[in-house]
Amino acid sequence: MYTVGVRDHFMIAHSLVGEVFGPAQRLHGATFVVDVEFRRAELDESGIVLDIGLATRALHEVLADLNYRNLDAEPSLAGRNTTTEALARTIFERLAARIRAGRLGSGALGLQSLCVTLHESHVAWAAFDAPLAPPL
Repeated sequence: MYTVGVRDHFMIAHSLVGEVFGPAQRLHGATFVVDVEFRRAELDESGIVLDIGLATRALHEVLADLNYRNLDAEPSLAGRNTTTEALARTIFERLAARIRAGRLGSGALGLQSLCVTLHESHVAWAAFDAPLAPPL
């Protein structure tokens, strides 16, 4: 399996619901470093996994919708606990939609899976890793 990765970051505020979160139940800030791995079994006709520039731009666009936001007030996340794990899946889904729409180039339609990893700190992270549905 071939893999290409890109990285960016975003800053948010949020609170988490549930006793398990202790003081994180109160509004607090977080800065996440985001790594995305794009995977496919065979390279495309250009000999690449996908256009790294388009991948970088797509990740930046997805994160721009979350950056400097209080996620507790974001309608698209209403009723969801915005844990690191849940945010990784949200970013995965938003990137997958862009891939299916052809926004990462036609070569990206051959991608087989993505892994989105959010680093909360230098010692803790969470990820969502899944196959991509074939394009519609």
